Amino acid sequence: MQSPQQPGDRENGTEQGVVPPGLGAWAAHDLVVPGEPDGLSGHETGALGRLADTVEWLRAELQQAHAESDGRALVELATGVLVERLGCTPRQAAGQLEALADQAGLSTLELAADLVNQASRDQIADMARHFVAAVADPAPTPSVSLRLRSAEAGTLTAGDAQAVAQAIFEHALKPLGASAVAIWAAHADQSLSLVGSAGFTTDEPARWRHVPPGVPTPARQALNNRVATGYDTLGDASLPSIGQRELSGGRLAVPAGTGGRITGVLEICWHDPLPEQPQSLQRQFEVLAQLCATALDSAPSTDVQTQTGRGQDPRLTELLELTDGLHDPCLILEPLLDAADIPVNFHIRHLNPSFVDFAGRPRNLIAGASLLAAYPLSAEPGGLYEKVEHVLATGEPFRAEQMTLTALVDGVALNTQAGVSISRQGTFVVVIWRLSEGTPQVARLLQHAQRLGRIGGFEESLHTQEIAWNDTVYDLYGLPPTAQPIALERLPAHAHPDDAHSIGRFLRTLLHHMRPASTAFRLQRADGISRYIRVVAEPVLDDDGRIAAIRGAYQDVSAQHWTEVALAATRDQLAHTEQQAAEQSRLALQLQHAIMPPNRGPLDLNDLRVAVRYRPAETNHKVGGDWYDAVALPTGHVLLCVGDVAGHGIKAATGMVALRNALRGLAATGAGPAQLLAWLNTVTHHLTDNVTATAICGIYRPDTRRLRWARAGHLPPVLLREGHARTLSNISGILLGAIAHAEYEEGEIQLETGDTLMLYTDGLIERRDRSVQESINNLLKTAQSAPVVNDAKDVDRQLDHLLLYSHADTDDDTCLIGVSVV
Repeated sequence: MQSPQQPGDRENGTEQGVVPPGLGAWAAHDLVVPGEPDGLSGHETGALGRLADTVEWLRAELQQAHAESDGRALVELATGVLVERLGCTPRQAAGQLEALADQAGLSTLELAADLVNQASRDQIADMARHFVAAVADPAPTPSVSLRLRSAEAGTLTAGDAQAVAQAIFEHALKPLGASAVAIWAAHADQSLSLVGSAGFTTDEPARWRHVPPGVPTPARQALNNRVATGYDTLGDASLPSIGQRELSGGRLAVPAGTGGRITGVLEICWHDPLPEQPQSLQRQFEVLAQLCATALDSAPSTDVQTQTGRGQDPRLTELLELTDGLHDPCLILEPLLDAADIPVNFHIRHLNPSFVDFAGRPRNLIAGASLLAAYPLSAEPGGLYEKVEHVLATGEPFRAEQMTLTALVDGVALNTQAGVSISRQGTFVVVIWRLSEGTPQVARLLQHAQRLGRIGGFEESLHTQEIAWNDTVYDLYGLPPTAQPIALERLPAHAHPDDAHSIGRFLRTLLHHMRPASTAFRLQRADGISRYIRVVAEPVLDDDGRIAAIRGAYQDVSAQHWTEVALAATRDQLAHTEQQAAEQSRLALQLQHAIMPPNRGPLDLNDLRVAVRYRPAETNHKVGGDWYDAVALPTGHVLLCVGDVAGHGIKAATGMVALRNALRGLAATGAGPAQLLAWLNTVTHHLTDNVTATAICGIYRPDTRRLRWARAGHLPPVLLREGHARTLSNISGILLGAIAHAEYEEGEIQLETGDTLMLYTDGLIERRDRSVQESINNLLKTAQSAPVVNDAKDVDRQLDHLLLYSHADTDDDTCLIGVSVV
């Protein structure tokens, strides 16, 4: 490349050299321009023109040098790719790159960008491929790939974020029509710092070096949204930002981050309104933001504590060291300014080691917050915030021996009195307060106890008639803090008339007998709300033994009162329910005993001897639905049946009566046991109480001694023959009431003289720790050890034996029938 001549070479023969850019009209400045108001000579005018052109020429040279440097970095990356792929030397790879570029008809720089794209397969390469696929006729401007790779090369060779911003702006954004760019670093305290910019006026970046928390800039909005956020014009958005005076056009803020962590924002500025954002352009901006994030990660820490803290601002360092040596709590406040440089809040920048929050909150809840967030009630007229604003505006220090400080904790205002000192130190405001010894801890414990217990204290002087209430008492009475407190002697006028007697006794004990007293009454507030209040008070005596004052407390016990009322109502309801349940159990038991006596003597039906045992549940409320029947039918046959209605109580008892009577009536038709259970199932299914039950039904023919039987989900009968016990063959049958229509299988057995057949309900054998089959096996062993039937009394003894040695543990009622063939 031929070096351009310096301006001074023209006097020695410029025609033989190269004229620098912008100096072609230099000769015109050598002429004297008549009529100039300042009377400058042509020589003086020419000197100024030469100086301006020289500055412009040097600026162009600097930009060209930056471009060549970034281009060399990109070519070196491509050369390294060829060295790795071809296994050649760097010199051979550089020659190969130039030869390939000539053959392809591309510049060396464009071919280098393509090679790096193919080798990296990263987001920039994907971006380039999508862009090429979307644009059929590429513009004559440098390719997307070349511009992005040049920007990437610029970031790799950049020494700091400022150089990164310049590289991104020159190579990638300026060709897209952008006017300026800013790179913001995000910090943990919600503040932003400007770490790089390009395209702005010289003094503009210095004004935006640090953005405190809470200022709604486009960059802050993008961080809050976590997506790219655009504005057609900055003026219409009414958001403050860098370059707002010169560049009021479109703005685009793109979050910059890597690995899912956002570390900053890339803000792009236009003179004109925000251009359209096709997907290809959005992807370019995302790639550039990622380059910024990489630069932010690799750059030295830009935390606001480092940037504007002790190491950067000597005045702030001196102020921090001064306040850290104070023994009183101290806050350093930094004003948060809006676009018109008016403070809208104050950032609590620093707390000295002696700081104690008078409301008892930990330091980490105060440090870094805004003044209005930490102490919202300081904004009340005449409050702390108003004093801080005045000191910042006028510089006039504020001193108060006693000032009310208020904090809002869990919706309750906590107050304290403290000496307060406020002064302005440069751009900061220093607040110092002095609390009495132990004030934070005592106030915190007392006020939290009062808040939790809804307790308010009072003191009434009988000499001066002065009455002191705390805020809780005003709240209990429904009065504003400015209202006149109510004396104790006027208490009956604010209470329910029915409580006048108890209040009178309370006042007599307190004022006349001079003893502590307490009472509860219904407070009738002016707003119509009634509260249950307990008042406790004691007399304060003077040296003469007379009452000087009354000191006490009110407590809102409304919640406790209504809880006691609810408990009393619940106890009454429970007692009524228990009485009702006992009555129902008694009725069910009487109904059950009327139909099925617990002990019934042997019954002879033809050649059968039938004995029955019924054992009710041990607790009355568990009266069940077990039932049995043994009756001779008009046909000469004998009906034998046992059943168990699900559930307990009056419902089970009435269901039992209905099924027992229904089966007895159906048996008179002469139908077999399977048909009888099918009919009984239909009856059970249509009962209004949704009854379900199990049952066994048997029809015995005395002339043949044959027993036909069927079962509906019930346990099988047990046959005891010649000292051996077994269950009858298991036949299928669904329980009663489960479905509308059911069919039942029927079994038949030939009985012999001396046989004993036992029908029973599950209360005889059920155990919680054993299966049903194990319980049946135990029943068979017990039955085999029962006495042999020789006469009528032997059947009773067999049943008593089974009940006595039963292993059941469910406390359910039990029904047992013994049928002996004689």
